[in-house]
Amino acid sequence: QVQLVESGGGLVQAGGSLRLSCAVSGRAFSSYAMGWFRQAPGKEREFVAAISWTGGSTYYADSVKGRFTISRDNAKNTVYLQMNSLKSEDTAVYFCAADSRLRVPLSANEYDYWGQGTQVTVSS
Repeated sequence: QVQLVESGGGLVQAGGSLRLSCAVSGRAFSSYAMGWFRQAPGKEREFVAAISWTGGSTYYADSVKGRFTISRDNAKNTVYLQMNSLKSEDTAVYFCAADSRLRVPLSANEYDYWGQGTQVTVSS
């Protein structure tokens, strides 16, 4: 069984930074593609970033490209999302997700496992 636990969310002023972490328990973390998604009130869950199991390939939504960085530490079974230059429109609950297939999914419905989410609020 795979469990994902996000942390690092909070309240930050516009222009500030936060780093989210997602700790993964269970076997074979290093073989999972990992993704970050977010969901604002009244909106659908949207793709933010994803990373391959090696960490060699990363993908970003256009809205966060150049501001957010996804990374992973397979020795610590953890994936990170460094968020810089935060904007009020980044306010949402952020979820991490894991998928055991070799390719990196960019769609939420392709991920097998999900965390419970962490709230990020950016004040303007």
